[in-house]
Amino acid sequence: MSNGAHYIGIDVGTGSARAALLDASGKLVADSTHETRTWRDSRDARIFEQSTSDIWAAICRCCHEVLKSSGVAPEEVKGVGVDATCSLAVTDENGSPVCVTGGKECGGGGERNIILWADHRAEDEAGLINRTGSKVLEYVGGTMSLEMEIPKILWLKKHMPAEQFSNCMFFDLPDFLTYKLTGSLARSNCSLVCKCSFVPVGVAGSEGWNAQFLSQIGLDDVVKREYQPLGGTPGKNGLILTAGQPVGTGLSAQAAQELGLKEGTTVGSAVIDAYAGWIGTVAGRYTEGSQGALSPQPKLGDSRGRLAAIAGTSTCHIVQSEQGVFVPGVWGPYKNAVFPGWWMNEGGQSSTGQLIDFIITTHPAYDELKKLAHNKKTNIFDVLAETLEDLKKEAGTTSSTYLTKDLHFYPDLHGNRSPLADPRMRGSIVGLALDSGLGDLALKFNVTLEAIALQTRHIIEEMNTHGHKVDSIYMSGSQAKNAALMQLLADVCNVPVILPNSPSAAVVVGAAMLGRFAADVAARSGDLKTQDEAEKVSEQTKEDLWQIMVDMTQPGTKVSPSSSPADKKLLDAKYLIFRQAIDIQRSWRKLMEDAAK
Repeated sequence: MSNGAHYIGIDVGTGSARAALLDASGKLVADSTHETRTWRDSRDARIFEQSTSDIWAAICRCCHEVLKSSGVAPEEVKGVGVDATCSLAVTDENGSPVCVTGGKECGGGGERNIILWADHRAEDEAGLINRTGSKVLEYVGGTMSLEMEIPKILWLKKHMPAEQFSNCMFFDLPDFLTYKLTGSLARSNCSLVCKCSFVPVGVAGSEGWNAQFLSQIGLDDVVKREYQPLGGTPGKNGLILTAGQPVGTGLSAQAAQELGLKEGTTVGSAVIDAYAGWIGTVAGRYTEGSQGALSPQPKLGDSRGRLAAIAGTSTCHIVQSEQGVFVPGVWGPYKNAVFPGWWMNEGGQSSTGQLIDFIITTHPAYDELKKLAHNKKTNIFDVLAETLEDLKKEAGTTSSTYLTKDLHFYPDLHGNRSPLADPRMRGSIVGLALDSGLGDLALKFNVTLEAIALQTRHIIEEMNTHGHKVDSIYMSGSQAKNAALMQLLADVCNVPVILPNSPSAAVVVGAAMLGRFAADVAARSGDLKTQDEAEKVSEQTKEDLWQIMVDMTQPGTKVSPSSSPADKKLLDAKYLIFRQAIDIQRSWRKLMEDAAK
């Protein structure tokens, strides 16, 4: 049993919900994960739907299990922090699920009430939005992604009976979870600014919600309802909180009972999962040098050059700045997304971990790979690494890059999020051989890792060209365990990569940090009831959040660029080919569009 104050982080990813129990030092005392369900449509590959009821049930199981396995009493849990994917959750005005599935069911009762972030049904709606030329587009990199919430809400309006649409509340999933935990309709800056077209009051004359924009695209009824379906207007009929500020009066009686926690336990305002990854990594120290010396303790200002890469199913690239930096094709700048007064930009790759899985599992040699891994009592990635080593010996080289020098992969099988902001981009591969064996699979695996690294370089170059100064990558997520990919990122981007103490736990640790921050703020300032009070407390306590991040981040390790001169030349040449592949694809697309007229 661990005594003293503890904090729970809740992390809802694309395929699972997780709870982790941490002490004040950041030590992970217990954690639990349960899968969540995603519905697909066999006739439409764009569709991804989930259920808040299913996710909540998984969260409850996780919380009960961490308490049971740790022996920590519910009253010792002083704060709960939350993160989740930027998916659209829809309920009626009583909080009951509203079905988002197309057809006659849309707008009725039903558990499938989440349009997952990866759902691409709203392409036409995003196109309409981007043709408006509205000022709000300046704060999403110039082009609104069909993965954001406003295009999806517009799609629902077109497919849902008007009477039912007018009874809906729309939440970015992190905000739904704090509503479910507390009963409070307070929303987070992170979700509203990053995914819902809310530009903070005072930014270039903004009043928050842009009535002209929403009316122009067909959401005038949301304006007439004084933005209540989206959370209302701060200071009037809504409350918007920065990351980790205490929500409502803490856990409701019902939520506390279902989670096994104490009623009134402080709950911190939520963030999107990628931003929890940023919180859980960028304040970290790391070992370097032969003596394993620990790097200096960072200050808030040091976050400016630290790009957080949160890499799981997809990858998000987040960097903070004191002034707004406008990068075409990169989301943001988002003011107050985490720290009040600071701005954040978010690049991303829609499919990375998912892409690696796809390349492996669809190859004809996949069954052979699984069988070998089973017989050797190891995993498929170790077998692929061994296969690459054998191929290098046969080729008389020590370089995996040399092995795939004539194989070129462009990786946007699910469209491009950054820096092209083009959902119509598709994948391509050049250099195919009449080979379906295990060696060919190993080569395609390696070139997939290369493509992910090359695209990361493209995103960083665009960020730096427009005003950022990225000098390091702070990793989190399952891909941080992939040593070959981490070295490729360092070599291709020519910056050190910092690996967290526990790659798979960094995001949920970031959520737990928000739980601790919320508990500290609530102990000093009490419940935050008004917008003025929330903003005053937010400014007073931002350095406190940074210090919690420093204190609770366990030291990681540094991966430095180490490619040979020969490999560097090959990787640079591959990058030029990668960039040319974009121009070629777009030119071919135009040729075919013109021919089809």
